Amino acid sequence: MEIVYVYTKKRSEFGRQCNFSDRPAELHVDVVPDPTLTTEFIERNPCDTAIQCTQEMSEHEVNTERFETESRGINHVEGGWPKDINPAEVEQTIRFRKKVEKEEHYINTVQQLGSVMEHCIKQNNAIDIYEEYFDNMEVESAEEPPSAKTINVFRDPNEIKRTATSLSWYPDGGKKLAVAYSNLEFQRSSPDTSFDSYIWDIENPNKPELTVKPVSPLVCLEYNPKDSHILVGGCYNGQIAFWDTRKGSHPVEMSPIEQSHRDPVYKTIWLQSKTGTECFSSSTDGQVLWWDIRKLGEPTEKLVLDPTRKLNIDNALGGISLEYEPTMPTKFMVGTEQGSIVSCNRKAKTPAEKIVCLYPGHYGPVYSLQRNPFFPKNFLTVGDWTARIWSEDIREACIMWTKYHMSYLTDGTWSPVRPAVFFTTKMDGTLDVWDYLFKQNDPTLSIQVCDEAVHSLRVQDNGRIVACGSHSGTTTLLELSSGLCTMQKNEKNLVSGMFERETKREKILEARHREMRLKERTQSQQGARQDEEPRAEDDEENELIEKAEKEFLRAIEAEKKSLEGRQVEEIEEKEKASEEESEKPADDPQQAED
Repeated sequence: MEIVYVYTKKRSEFGRQCNFSDRPAELHVDVVPDPTLTTEFIERNPCDTAIQCTQEMSEHEVNTERFETESRGINHVEGGWPKDINPAEVEQTIRFRKKVEKEEHYINTVQQLGSVMEHCIKQNNAIDIYEEYFDNMEVESAEEPPSAKTINVFRDPNEIKRTATSLSWYPDGGKKLAVAYSNLEFQRSSPDTSFDSYIWDIENPNKPELTVKPVSPLVCLEYNPKDSHILVGGCYNGQIAFWDTRKGSHPVEMSPIEQSHRDPVYKTIWLQSKTGTECFSSSTDGQVLWWDIRKLGEPTEKLVLDPTRKLNIDNALGGISLEYEPTMPTKFMVGTEQGSIVSCNRKAKTPAEKIVCLYPGHYGPVYSLQRNPFFPKNFLTVGDWTARIWSEDIREACIMWTKYHMSYLTDGTWSPVRPAVFFTTKMDGTLDVWDYLFKQNDPTLSIQVCDEAVHSLRVQDNGRIVACGSHSGTTTLLELSSGLCTMQKNEKNLVSGMFERETKREKILEARHREMRLKERTQSQQGARQDEEPRAEDDEENELIEKAEKEFLRAIEAEKKSLEGRQVEEIEEKEKASEEESEKPADDPQQAED
């Protein structure tokens, strides 16, 4: 068996054991009562005091050596035979059994035991005590409404507040939270602004557990998933640094500034490697750099995000967000400040071939980019006023998207335990929880975290606790209700079917659009050719069309004239009839009265 990693700890880091000794009582301090305070006391009458008639003794606990017990059955060996009987001889044992079975004591004993055994057999036949009565019944869980409650708040300890730009959970149980603080309005930051970032214990919001001291403000900070003592961070000046919490607050090593990024490092991600020391970073200078923290003197690899694939740094797209899935080690994606998503292949033969394709994306910077942990072919992007879900198979449009919000979206992430749930944060200080199985038009739960913009978001591995970092450096921990962090029945199949259905729909629409564009192009080419080479057939066809139109108009005019003539005749007949009735004499007086 190969030893992958050896965990070591110095003896000096162990706690000292308690040494108990038996000695008489000692008086360390004697506080003499102040007689002037007696006037301030109020006599209590009556006074009830509980008294135990036992001696008060001190109490302490100690861990003793653990005693492990083990249950074993009886190790039965053939025995109980008289000395003159050889158990190996079959004839002797049969003869002895027949002799014993004829004895009256044996018969009485068997009869007594038989009644007890018969009762147990009848009881077992009547009732199976191990039967599971409710094994096939479905447990109806109480459907509680989605909710979240605030469990802790960490505030920037400095007087000049900065934005919590990046959050990273402690990989071993999530009992700590690393927060990177920097002023996003870099040019307006005061010279007195602190560069420090902090690691917080989630149970203690009063004081950070460790201070991380970079040489330039940290824009991103990330725990190493293989070694929980190691963190890597990207600075405002473009440098990459890593810390070992066992060695203090200062960085163990930093990349040289001439080999680093030329703009702030907005995202760093650890790679899935045997050594656990490799990572890569993106910046708005248009480069993606790979690093090994064992030698940060220069990057191990570079990629210029030039969409023309000419590796021209002047045409490069600035990287804001990164995505890397360990199950697909050769693929990674970059969200750019121009709004597009660049899909890359690290193992391509030439640097130009490393950029596989571009997705059109958003109208503004792509602040978040993450693959679905259950369906890696589908990924979530957050930018401008929407969050979008994409499929790798569709490059022209996303397969699902949220409505356009009134406030700008700042971050987003998938739930690590539910494939249909994702989270987004907005500039108005709200956290939206989306459950696409429950509702698609609006968020399932919307929480007003604070009254200012929420810039960073991170979910614990168990999916229950969400951390949100605000503009003024306040990090809020929210605990979600069980329904939002518990896998629903048949959820994976339902989400998979939904993604496949939407992907198929977009493929049909994409094929239809391609067909229409091809048809328009063909018609325009034919029109140009007809303009260049007019044909007599077209002229004859046009003449026939004009002649038919004239005949049609002539028929309509004739019909209109005949209709007008009939209307005039009807009017004249009515007038004539009314005149005749008025001239008729009234002979009958009754008719005259009528």
